[in-house]
Amino acid sequence: MPIATLGTVVLDCPDPVALGRFYAGVLGGEIEDDGDGWVSLRGAAGTPLSFQVSPGFVPPKWPAPDASQQFHLDLTVNDLDAAEKDVLALGAKALDADDRARSWRVYADPAGHPFCLCAC
Repeated sequence: MPIATLGTVVLDCPDPVALGRFYAGVLGGEIEDDGDGWVSLRGAAGTPLSFQVSPGFVPPKWPAPDASQQFHLDLTVNDLDAAEKDVLALGAKALDADDRARSWRVYADPAGHPFCLCAC
């Protein structure tokens, strides 16, 4: 029997509302701002995401053999090229997206967290 269930994945960031809007644009859903540095993404399919303000936040580096990327999100898409265009328009930055033969590409959200678009 499990001890717990996963309630939400929480991303630290300097601006929870802005990062919540970015992921609402990518995944759908609406953001709920508690007004105290915590934003939740509601109504999107999959595991819930939340965002909390982190003063002094330092984004992970990718790739960085001498530093941890902490974690990353794999986001499944049907069309890599279309999804890439959309996430870049929302403010993502390409980190490793040049190899068009692969079934995945790596980006950073506006706060610097790495995520992959995967046609897997």
